[in-house]
Amino acid sequence: MTDRHHPRPRHDGTESGLEGLVLRLAIAEPPPPFRPVRIALIMLLGATAAGAVHLTWAGPRPDLGASLLDPVTLAKPALPLILLIFALTATLRLSRPEGQIRPWPLALVGLAALGLVLGSLAGLSAPEILPAVLGSTLRRYLVSIVGLALLPLAVGLGLLRRGAPTRPALTGGLAGMAAGAAAAAGYALSCTEDSPLFFVTWYGGAILVVAALGALAGFRMLRW
Repeated sequence: MTDRHHPRPRHDGTESGLEGLVLRLAIAEPPPPFRPVRIALIMLLGATAAGAVHLTWAGPRPDLGASLLDPVTLAKPALPLILLIFALTATLRLSRPEGQIRPWPLALVGLAALGLVLGSLAGLSAPEILPAVLGSTLRRYLVSIVGLALLPLAVGLGLLRRGAPTRPALTGGLAGMAAGAAAAAGYALSCTEDSPLFFVTWYGGAILVVAALGALAGFRMLRW
């Protein structure tokens, strides 16, 4: 007979649910450790592999060694490499909740690119500007750069999911910028378009396209 003054406690399953959760957490395998340096190396390896495939297919430009003695032509792979270092470093910093970045390296790259464009414009007449901007390999260039960047971007985003970025879109965008810059630097070794009006405009444009793709993917993949 049930005691009216001492009702039995009710069991709604909450306690057993908590016990089950604790048990599952106790026996679950720990997540793999997050190693930012490893992510950087794997992304660079992916970019190198993609660049090697491109150079095997397209081949380096015939006068590569001599062309790199010209400071303007040297800037074609050098600026993307500098941008790669900044973007990859910033990506790894933002992969942690407390990560902070400084935008001044990006501003320096932008100022250097602007100086190249202004110097090129000073030596051209008005009718020569548009042909210099458009070049003769624009379509092939854009497709190649974006295509070469997809592998390191996908690998990088997959590895960044092990981190804890609090700004997933920005983190993904910077990962895309790094992948695009690496692809542009590799493509520059075969590209014969040496006008800054061409390579600053379209290298920059292709890198921004990959950065936008990275931001969209990062917003979806890196949230937690």
